[in-house]
Amino acid sequence: MPEDPIAHSELAALTRRFEEVAERHDREFGIIKSDLTAVRLQIGNLDQKVEALDKKIDRNQAQIVELLTQLIGRRPDAG
Repeated sequence: MPEDPIAHSELAALTRRFEEVAERHDREFGIIKSDLTAVRLQIGNLDQKVEALDKKIDRNQAQIVELLTQLIGRRPDAG
């Protein structure tokens, strides 16, 4: 039985479209993966900044507590 040229050309067209879509999906997946990597890096940087800020706040609170402790018992007019 001879091959059907119409069916063969339709199959070739479908194969081309499938491959084009697969390539586009691969590119888009690569872009998304790259974007996620960038987001992870930014989150890591933010985590470091928050951690540094927490330490600074802790130091400042400790200084405030120390200063308030030193003021306890002093008369307000005793400068």
